[in-house]
Amino acid sequence: MTHYGAVLLDAEGYRLTPDEKALFREMDPFGFILFARNIDTPDQVRALCADFREAVGREALITVDQEGGRVQRLRAPHWREWTPALDFVLAAGAEAPRAMYLRNRLIAAELCDVGIDSNCAPLGDLATDATHPFLRNRCYGTDVETVVALARATAQAHLDGGVLPIVKHMPGHGRATVDSHAVPPRVDTDWETLRATDLAVFKALNDLPLGMTAHIEMTAVDDLPATLSAKTMQMIRDEIGFDGLIMTDDTGMKALAGTQGEIAAQAIAAGCDVVLCCNATLDDRRAAAEAAGRMSDVAQARADAALRLRKSPDDVDIAAITADHEALMSGTGHG
Repeated sequence: MTHYGAVLLDAEGYRLTPDEKALFREMDPFGFILFARNIDTPDQVRALCADFREAVGREALITVDQEGGRVQRLRAPHWREWTPALDFVLAAGAEAPRAMYLRNRLIAAELCDVGIDSNCAPLGDLATDATHPFLRNRCYGTDVETVVALARATAQAHLDGGVLPIVKHMPGHGRATVDSHAVPPRVDTDWETLRATDLAVFKALNDLPLGMTAHIEMTAVDDLPATLSAKTMQMIRDEIGFDGLIMTDDTGMKALAGTQGEIAAQAIAAGCDVVLCCNATLDDRRAAAEAAGRMSDVAQARADAALRLRKSPDDVDIAAITADHEALMSGTGHG
């Protein structure tokens, strides 16, 4: 069997261009990711997902960032709007695990309905007082036990809804005080503290099928961003114990220096299984795909294991889940 291309790629608009179709047919990427610029109506999204899969001739994984709040690509009027996760959790109080399950089961239903079978969630990042605003209210809490419980509820809701969760951002992005879209975050926290906090969350979630890196330097491990650090990637495998498929965060973010081809090659050499190349020109997408090459035997096995977890959504009454969610959140100020 031919191995997939070790990349996830995106599209420029609502439908694929002839050049995009040709590129995807040639490079056969593991999967695809959608952004707001790719989202118009439910029928349009279904057609775009069909375009992607037709180009590669298989039921390729299609993912999206649909956390709710600021990071939500599918929006009103066709899809539900959600408050940021941390605000939602605080409003739900003691009912937060059940509330997060219901919220994400509804999100999964909406994704599945239009052909999207993965979501870049849950977040395992621990919020601190110093967490940069780009991330803080996307987090689920400030302590290990809370974040693990809510991330687990989120992941299970997606799996029950026929959508593969991608846990992020390994090995932990919560201590970042700058936005990695703009500059590389550097964390100087000591190893034992990291082991008891940030890493402990992901260790408790290490059975999930898919994970995403953080472009963050943990100096207790290495002075390179995790995405490009062989030491950090090995730590994720050994200390965290994560044996699922690991994809990079968006390699177009300014936390990483170099061309798309150079970054892709470095990420694969460091131990990432798949490179997520987004918001790039067609030539840069090609360069990333060529540099990443085909998945290794180990990466392909991880990919196949993850894809085997795709299933039809469980048989639930979405109207009843909606009513349960609204009843649970009533009186909390959630809109």
